[in-house]
Amino acid sequence: MQQQDMLRMANQIASFFNGSGPEAAVSDAAEHISKFWDPRMRAMLLAHVATGGEGLDATIVKAAAHIKRPKTAVA
Repeated sequence: MQQQDMLRMANQIASFFNGSGPEAAVSDAAEHISKFWDPRMRAMLLAHVATGGEGLDATIVKAAAHIKRPKTAVA
């Protein structure tokens, strides 16, 4: 997956959940990504957040702390 695709998808998730209020949006976005994104996608997202999260909605940056970590590193 290309980074731009990952950013677009993450921001679409944030946009969907942002209407439910800030705390719920963070929780719901983290839950959605943890359940439906494969470990490689989650690893890419978390690595991007770790380097500053440029281009990501603030909801996703905050949700990163609650996203299920992949069990193994992906090269």
